[in-house]
Amino acid sequence: MEIGSGTFVLFMVILPILSFLYASVGHGGASGYLALMALFSFPNEMMKQTALLLNLFVAGVAFYHYQKAGHFRKDLFWPFALASIPAAFFGGLTELDPDIYKKVLGVLLIFAVARMLWQSSDKDHPAKSIKFIQAFTLGALVGFFSGLIGIGGGIILTPIILLLHWGNMKEAAAVSALFIWVNSAAGLIGQFTSGVELLPISGIMVFIAVLGGLAGSYLGSQRWNNRILEYALATVLLTASIKLLLF
Repeated sequence: MEIGSGTFVLFMVILPILSFLYASVGHGGASGYLALMALFSFPNEMMKQTALLLNLFVAGVAFYHYQKAGHFRKDLFWPFALASIPAAFFGGLTELDPDIYKKVLGVLLIFAVARMLWQSSDKDHPAKSIKFIQAFTLGALVGFFSGLIGIGGGIILTPIILLLHWGNMKEAAAVSALFIWVNSAAGLIGQFTSGVELLPISGIMVFIAVLGGLAGSYLGSQRWNNRILEYALATVLLTASIKLLLF
């Protein structure tokens, strides 16, 4: 695909819109980028590493803004991350049909969205104390399925935190942003170790995506209230669900 083509220009217009939306809720957007690249017929050999690279940068700027605004909680992050990183590695090595899990996860995300929107009419619940064993076990499961189907894991982690009342919307976004960053970094290192290379065009895509990510994460962390973020998250999860079910 040539840089000057009308198709590529349209792709570059949509890309920052996706990164804006995902970063506003602390996500990197890998599921959205993969769906967009598939829609625009990008070659398969460049899609996975490019999505991980975009994920790394967009989740990084999202975490920066959410952490700077004081929403990050270490006690909520470490139990998940300690288990998810090695579990994601083994998930990536597992020889199972990922299409089945994509479809199951896509359906589950729809139910998660419905449940969260049903709860959102109530006032914010007080945060419950985190049980390390539960969080560690859930982190391992999230990491394994993330590695199995090739996503950062935020689309699974954020609903878990909210549905279990372990944190509010902005705390979940901050934790998910760093969670996605470490998993994306590990995945990208694995890609490079296996000999995969990035194309020069990836740098342009990163620059455009980061612009959207900076704006989205700033508004999400400092300007938007939890109600607006809940609607943004619902949109993100529905987008991810459609990607998992159709691509």
